[in-house]
Amino acid sequence: MSVIATVAEMQTWRDHATGTVGLVPTMGFLHEGHLSLVRRARADCRHVVVSIFVNPTQFGPNEDLDRYPRDTDRDLRLLEAEGADAVFLPSVHEIYPPGFDDWVEVRGPLTERLEAEHRPGHFRGVTTVVARLFRMIRPHKAYFGQKDAQQLRVVRKMVANLILPIEIIPMPIVREPDGLAMSSRNVYLSPTEREAALAIPHALALARRLIMDDGVTDAAAARQAIRDAILRGVGQKEEVGSPEDLASDESRPRLDLEYVSISDEQTLEELETIDRPALVLLAAHAGQTRLIDNTIVVPRGTAVPDHLLPLLDEHTSHRASS
Repeated sequence: MSVIATVAEMQTWRDHATGTVGLVPTMGFLHEGHLSLVRRARADCRHVVVSIFVNPTQFGPNEDLDRYPRDTDRDLRLLEAEGADAVFLPSVHEIYPPGFDDWVEVRGPLTERLEAEHRPGHFRGVTTVVARLFRMIRPHKAYFGQKDAQQLRVVRKMVANLILPIEIIPMPIVREPDGLAMSSRNVYLSPTEREAALAIPHALALARRLIMDDGVTDAAAARQAIRDAILRGVGQKEEVGSPEDLASDESRPRLDLEYVSISDEQTLEELETIDRPALVLLAAHAGQTRLIDNTIVVPRGTAVPDHLLPLLDEHTSHRASS
């Protein structure tokens, strides 16, 4: 496995790579979610490149850039075991040389709300660094996880806007045994905060039940039910009761809810009526740790589009096929 630190070395490596090249962009501190992307790239492509770069331009001034978890030696061991061909480990100056002023930005509804509203400038940093990695590595395919659902759609839009010959491959969310979505930031959580965080996957399970089993189509009512479940700290089991039946237990740890969205799966336009495949997106703080998660919901009687089938988790897939 080649470990590459400079843009010049990366481009030389790429010039000698024949056949399809797959790229898995990461910020390191790898977990099973990242490794699932590497395995898919390994299955699809002759060569697999993984980038590890904690991108400063996608962090806000009060976010966790300085303390973002890092363990490069462990990451390299994991990637070698997974059969990665090259790991690109550039410095900030390699990605953003002195005098840099080559920003790439997607404008429009996809970057005006949700994460964009709560993290100003975030997506400009994401699209700029991804575009630069694409130019340096020239992959045929690039792999992104559904956990960052808005980011995935923004990157896909950027590729279309720039007419880049790169196929974006979305991959499903990978979860811990207790249902929490895998994230490098989970390491920040204290035991009490982790218990509180379980309200997120259980609220998403409630959303699936309300929309896909009970046939709820009123998006405002579904959002309120999800919000109530989060604020009450529901996290005891996946199939929770209706919001009015939930006991308010003051001893439960709580999350600081940032947003609940039920939006069109492709455009992220907020829905009034759930009459098409939708994304339920959540963002909340457990202590100082910001967590995001989502689930795809398909209303009863609606066919699942082919492009969504690879992203459905086992719960959604079972409901959609029944």
